[in-house]
Amino acid sequence: MTESFDIVSPEQIRSGRATDAYFDRTIEALDHAGKNPHVVAEVTADQFPTGEWELLAGLKDAAHLFEGRGVDVDAIPEGRLFDGGPVARIEGPYREFCRLETALLGFLSHATGVATRALEARRAAPDSQVLSFGSRHVHPSIGAMVERSALLAGLDGISNVAAGEVLGRAAGGTMPHALVICFGRGNQEEAWRAFDEGVDADVPRITLCDTYSDEVDESLRAAATIEDLESVRIDTTGSRRGDFEHILKEVRWTLDAHGHEDVGIFASGGLGPTELARLSGVVEGFGVGGYVSNADPVDFALDIVEVEGEPAAKRGKLTGTKQVYRTPDGGHHVGLDDRDGPAGGEALLEPLVRDGTVVHEFDLDAAAQRAADDADAVGFEPVDGGTKA
Repeated sequence: MTESFDIVSPEQIRSGRATDAYFDRTIEALDHAGKNPHVVAEVTADQFPTGEWELLAGLKDAAHLFEGRGVDVDAIPEGRLFDGGPVARIEGPYREFCRLETALLGFLSHATGVATRALEARRAAPDSQVLSFGSRHVHPSIGAMVERSALLAGLDGISNVAAGEVLGRAAGGTMPHALVICFGRGNQEEAWRAFDEGVDADVPRITLCDTYSDEVDESLRAAATIEDLESVRIDTTGSRRGDFEHILKEVRWTLDAHGHEDVGIFASGGLGPTELARLSGVVEGFGVGGYVSNADPVDFALDIVEVEGEPAAKRGKLTGTKQVYRTPDGGHHVGLDDRDGPAGGEALLEPLVRDGTVVHEFDLDAAAQRAADDADAVGFEPVDGGTKA
């Protein structure tokens, strides 16, 4: 008998079973008391602006979580940056969405962390091709979340095949070290030639050139072997890497010296924004893995702020229904929804769900453009917390 994977199903998520047990107890207690108050609840990471911008993601999954539920949901559109205040609010009978809180926060928290890291990578090398290589570092059930969040942040491509099928995007990639190893030490040319002759013509001819020999040697040999070689990929393991920038510069110099100026260089392996910024003048493209996929989730919380039209937040939380604004100078302002916003401010919370119907259209390309524009508007800069393999 084959055991199933340890994965919570979409049906369990939609039904509210992917919940913390105390929400079951809450429903039981409210049912016993005959109570189902009309509430406003808000999803917030920081109550006030802190200067640390994050890119909202996961909203498509969150929206569909509320389908068929008798609630209204407003949210900051995906692809906008936020700095304090609510990113979403839910209004309706509390028992309609009580059990959904756990899944809602999970959808938003994890995707937002990944998207923010991906945006850091994008901004670190704005003129380079940057691909998402990190789905191997996470549970395969969330591969599509990782890849969608990476594309939302403006990365140029993804590697996960199944995620690409979910998202309607073609996954890209050429060869791993395993292919070269299958042909044996000293037979790298055979591996590269088999790839060139056996793989569809629309796949870029990019050879991995650091498996057995010096990166410069293998790159030169690959350029001599593959007639229409587009690039060489250097993915030297960290334990043997030394000065990676110097290695890449030497590869570039040697290719040029032998008349292969048209062969590009693609770098991968444990790269973060610091490395991307430093190497972007040497290579044409990057594969970024764990720095993006291994991002810490954003610590969102959901709090009831209003009950039956009256302010009701718990101690330590800001009470009352709120709106957030993008100010003309690129700032982020949090204010009460029934008060005037800042002069010239753009209200960011928009309708997402109305009485259980999703009223927002999700366009990944449009969201990626919003992210790029908003990053410019607020002056978003990478904050490299260290590379991750």
